[in-house]
Amino acid sequence: MNRTVLVVDDEPTISEAVAARLRGEGFDVVTAADGPSAVEMCARVQPDAVVLDVMLPGFDGLEVCRRIQAGRPVPVLMLTAKSDETDMLIGLGVGADDYLSKPFSMRELVARVHALLRRVDRSSMGSTHMDVGPIRIDHDARRVSSDAGEIHLTSTEFDILVYLSHRPRTAVARETLLAELWGWEDSASSRTVDSHVKALRRKLGGDLIRTVHGVGYALEVPR
Repeated sequence: MNRTVLVVDDEPTISEAVAARLRGEGFDVVTAADGPSAVEMCARVQPDAVVLDVMLPGFDGLEVCRRIQAGRPVPVLMLTAKSDETDMLIGLGVGADDYLSKPFSMRELVARVHALLRRVDRSSMGSTHMDVGPIRIDHDARRVSSDAGEIHLTSTEFDILVYLSHRPRTAVARETLLAELWGWEDSASSRTVDSHVKALRRKLGGDLIRTVHGVGYALEVPR
């Protein structure tokens, strides 16, 4: 069965070009041109990934991302005409998994979508459940819970937690996480990792993921 990608952009030329290229790659594609219809379409179609422009009528892509991630974790590639790092960090903070600045190459966009979906597939492999200290990870359902109940993580937050949980108490470099989870070789984007780890700490507690200064992060679990 083909994977489904939702493309959200209010510029018909861009939306149609992206949709055509993704269909050429074997994806089923649905589109939306504003914030409200994007949220409705995501709830109805349940896409495997979302390509989401920041600037939209109705409400912007940041609000779209907040709302769709509240429903269920789904990989989101955010498109922005702004190259400012603050805008990128805001997007990652509301649940986007990756970002691409306009103008972009279609080859790069397709590669990013494939990388997001490969990461979801890879993190679902292995044991069905895993206990990490007070946290329980359900790989099949891609859910995380504690004694207090379910903990809602975005797709990328879940993947980072799973990657670190397979290497407990081992320092993992930011560059390694970028290469393994994003497919990026450019360490200049390490702030991307920091943004997601900050969100994870806020949801899981500050003691579970330790900063290894000058290196990256390690998952602290009881021996």
